Amino acid sequence: MVERSRSGKKPVGAVTRGTTNPNRLRRQDRWIAHTLARPLRLAAEPPVAVDLGYGAAPWTAVELYGRLARVRADVRVVGIEIEPDRVALAQRWARPPGLSFRRGGFEVPLDAGARPLLIRAANVLRQYDEEQVAAAWSLLCSRLAPGGLLVEGTCDEIGRRQVWVALGPEGPRTLTFAARLAGLERPSELAERLPKALIHRNVPGEPVHAFLRDFDRAWAAAAPYADFGVRQRWIATARALAADWPLTDGQSRWRLGELTLRWDAVAPRG
Repeated sequence: MVERSRSGKKPVGAVTRGTTNPNRLRRQDRWIAHTLARPLRLAAEPPVAVDLGYGAAPWTAVELYGRLARVRADVRVVGIEIEPDRVALAQRWARPPGLSFRRGGFEVPLDAGARPLLIRAANVLRQYDEEQVAAAWSLLCSRLAPGGLLVEGTCDEIGRRQVWVALGPEGPRTLTFAARLAGLERPSELAERLPKALIHRNVPGEPVHAFLRDFDRAWAAAAPYADFGVRQRWIATARALAADWPLTDGQSRWRLGELTLRWDAVAPRG
């Protein structure tokens, strides 16, 4: 069970498998840099971002730092891992003060008074039980700075298919699907990458199941657009979905193989 550490010293959580590859989280990085661009630029102090559970190698933290630094040059990215050997290995990639690594878990240990504008936890909760997700979300969101964002979700081994939920201090806000469109036969193939809170809810009677059903139907109806490229087919699919589902993005994001909708439209029942 996910709980706060009583001592405040022992990391909260369990060691992940650690699977990682360069550019695995590029799609998430791109979305984060776009979504948080304004808060990053307006932050009075150098903003802090956390890559939680970066795995056996620190590629995702290194890449997140590079992409956020293009938006705000003095951003601070902290890679946090519960496994000490992984933290020790990562030190060779540290670039103080911009990029650093430390041991920790869901308690998100940072310097005194520091509150992150971003916590990204990719492929971390996948190994936990669904019943543990709410407590993990609550603990992580409690560490956010005002206006901060928690991004939690999963992806395949090389990042071609990803789904993530974005949460603010008040709770979940949106769900995003992102894919390399070449080779995608139907959008529901992304179901295997749903975050832990939803992956067992893809069954009749649940909103996420209804959404994926409509996603596939809109994709099939947009088949004629494939003559103009798979990107145009995805855009046409999103336009059709927008008639019945509360999408929060538009064509500029759809062109990238993304689609985001409000969380309350797909939240689990019961």
